[in-house]
Amino acid sequence: MRLGGQVFIEHETPEAWGKALYEARFRATTCPFDGTDMDLASHYLAIAKQYDIVIAEVGAWSNPISPNEVTAKNAINHCIQRLNLANEIGAGVCVNIAGSRGEQWDGPHVDNLTSDTFALIVDTVRTIIDAVQPTRTFYALEMMPWVFPNNVESYVQLVTAIDRKAFAVHFDPVNIINTPHTYYQNDLLIIDFIKNLGPYIKNVHAKDIILQPKLTLHFDEVVPGQGQLNYAVLLQQLNLLKGDIPIIIEHLSTNDQYDAAATYIRSIANNLNIVI
Repeated sequence: MRLGGQVFIEHETPEAWGKALYEARFRATTCPFDGTDMDLASHYLAIAKQYDIVIAEVGAWSNPISPNEVTAKNAINHCIQRLNLANEIGAGVCVNIAGSRGEQWDGPHVDNLTSDTFALIVDTVRTIIDAVQPTRTFYALEMMPWVFPNNVESYVQLVTAIDRKAFAVHFDPVNIINTPHTYYQNDLLIIDFIKNLGPYIKNVHAKDIILQPKLTLHFDEVVPGQGQLNYAVLLQQLNLLKGDIPIIIEHLSTNDQYDAAATYIRSIANNLNIVI
């Protein structure tokens, strides 16, 4: 496994970026360039290779299943472009969420968890993958609580329905902790997910979650180590899988927060004699 994250730099250059990641002891990160300047991209890739840093993911954040036809078409084209970039640079995955049938691209909607939307997700993912036919990367969907894939069962069903070798699994356990049961027994959720989808997992997001004692049901995302996610079980289970899977810490605001999160995760790994 490779623990990764992001760094905040006042004046970013490829050299400063690589040095900062190296000093943070991060061995993986998200793509730092948009691909419009491939000379700059090549410079970043050379620095990444120098410091043994893997580009774990190229984000394609957009709404391919939008009810607005223009928005959906533009999103699909964006995903194709991003998957092309990921394939060209050999990134771990190109990742997006499935989208939403509402106006907010990543928000809930009454139609999100219907059979028609499931079929639409299958069609859009196939369209994106078939347009690129990647050989050096994968296309994956990040799980969300209010659209497919929203649990292990729906992710298994999507893998089967999409039926493309270039479709992979992006594992973000916090995003599918949405009941007190999954919150307090997230160790069982993690074990079940990796048991059923382990061979397809190419990338993992690392964050944490806390259930607040206020009505109605309310969860907050927090810095790893400040919530309830069972990192010992997560690392143990991921360590059973083949491959150098990146675990990317995300959604933090400062270098100090990333350092605290990494220190916590490394301490768990060290206690388990797991190299990250």
